[in-house]
Amino acid sequence: MNAILIIIASLYLLLIGGLTVGMFKVNPFVLKPYPPNIKFSIVIALRNESANLKALLQSIKNLNYLSEYFEVLLINDESNDNSLEIITDGLRDLNLLNVEVFNNKRITNAPKKDAIKTGIENAKFEWILTTDADCILPEDWLSNFNSFIQEEHPSMIVSPVTYHEISSFLDHFQILDFLSLQGATIGGFGINCPFLCNGANFAYTKSLFSKVDGFKGNTKIASGDDVFLMEKALKHEDEKVSYLKSKQQLVLTRPESSFSKLVQQRKRWASKSTHYSNYFGKVTGLIVLMMNFIVVVYPLGLIFSFFNLKLFLLIFSVKLVVDFALIYFTASLFDQKKYLKSYFISCIIYPFFVIFISISSLFSNYKWKQRTFSK
Repeated sequence: MNAILIIIASLYLLLIGGLTVGMFKVNPFVLKPYPPNIKFSIVIALRNESANLKALLQSIKNLNYLSEYFEVLLINDESNDNSLEIITDGLRDLNLLNVEVFNNKRITNAPKKDAIKTGIENAKFEWILTTDADCILPEDWLSNFNSFIQEEHPSMIVSPVTYHEISSFLDHFQILDFLSLQGATIGGFGINCPFLCNGANFAYTKSLFSKVDGFKGNTKIASGDDVFLMEKALKHEDEKVSYLKSKQQLVLTRPESSFSKLVQQRKRWASKSTHYSNYFGKVTGLIVLMMNFIVVVYPLGLIFSFFNLKLFLLIFSVKLVVDFALIYFTASLFDQKKYLKSYFISCIIYPFFVIFISISSLFSNYKWKQRTFSK
């Protein structure tokens, strides 16, 4: 038994250590003075986002790019609050002439995928950018994409996302977890095994979307408009899938406001992870789950003298150190090291949270945007 535990801990060390090293292998991107030659269609699905739309529209207004070189397609997914009223007022007050609202065309069990497809079908330009209605876009968002595309010639671009407006311990817990996911995303690209991305800051060409048949094959899963599409792209032309590493490219969003909402979000994420086709992503998820399982269950063995205390302390220390390294370097990249003060208590809670989410996602549905979905 001890040998198995040592093997799992060693695999975890190699995995997280490798992803941390991989972060440094992705070169930072610096905005170059390229002319604005690329035109963008920004597709944003929304449902009951009245609390966030003013900030989103203001960030669209602040984009440092020629207005005739981009359009924004807001896809209303059956909102029953005053989202449309806020959009109408915002477009008038901010004089946003290149923003248009469409109603979602529901054809599958995946409302957001339907919304994105609706947007793409109405998009005028070749490059599709997706983000979420609760996000704030950086001023040079489009300028960075324009420069990166002209320099690297990709067909799909993965970019960073982080939380802002952090105050409570729950917020701190979420941002540390999210930083680890962002670090793993970058590290995956660095070791040539990309397996994560985030639809809140995602770009790809219409032709690529068409070539891989869009979301066909995974529309029974409500979530995963980003990762499943990237997995398809990697199978067709992996050399054209790139990561844009720049803190100036950070899209900001808020953490979940309550523990119950966080649970629903993570159950949704867990529901799509079991359907990954990426072998490295599956192995990564399994190793991470087993390591957290050891940390939760091992102390019970100590009580009944089944296991060795020194071995447990060694395994926990390995996890503590390698997790911190990944989160530290990601926080440094995004200028968010101030949140590391909550790391120690968070790393004690986190394994229990992971196991709880893993088990509950197997036996219960999850809620998303006031709808209930089965796994």
